[in-house]
Amino acid sequence: MEPVGPLGSGGRVGAKNHAERGGLARVKKAIQKLNRVISGVGAVFLLPMMLLTTGEVIGRNLFNRPIAGTVELSEYLLAIFILLGVAYTQQVKGYVGVSLFVSRLPFRGQMILNIVSTLLSLFIFAILAWQGLIVGMEEKTVSDMLRLPQYPFRLLVAAAAFLTCLELLIDVGDSVSKLLRRSSEWTR
Repeated sequence: MEPVGPLGSGGRVGAKNHAERGGLARVKKAIQKLNRVISGVGAVFLLPMMLLTTGEVIGRNLFNRPIAGTVELSEYLLAIFILLGVAYTQQVKGYVGVSLFVSRLPFRGQMILNIVSTLLSLFIFAILAWQGLIVGMEEKTVSDMLRLPQYPFRLLVAAAAFLTCLELLIDVGDSVSKLLRRSSEWTR
């Protein structure tokens, strides 16, 4: 005779839930690893931007020969650096937060407010990803000086917003899990 688990199914449901959680944990880990790697790729663009800006300053001030297109190229490199790091910043909670009022709420209120604000952020980033994709696919213009096409940078906005949406979904899941875990502890 099989032992009956907490849900009366011989313990198999508990194993299934554990396996599902394991699958979700692997997806979460893969998303977070992807965002770390993409952030690292973005950081690589910082060095050429610094070297280009330094060369521009030296060329303009010492030799009276500025490098053509430096400002434009620096803007694009900065955009790449920032956009590729947005999701990772969300992952490590590297943004500025003001918790003056939230910290005074009970745990349940803090978690509910966290879930609501994360869902609002998810909504905004989903619109940004959607519209970034539409604008990026329709974009036909090129930059003024270097004649670089604009669409890759517009599509990068959509990709960065999508990756941030994935991180926000992870945050919502973590917050709901904490809230439910704490609620189940209170009912015992």
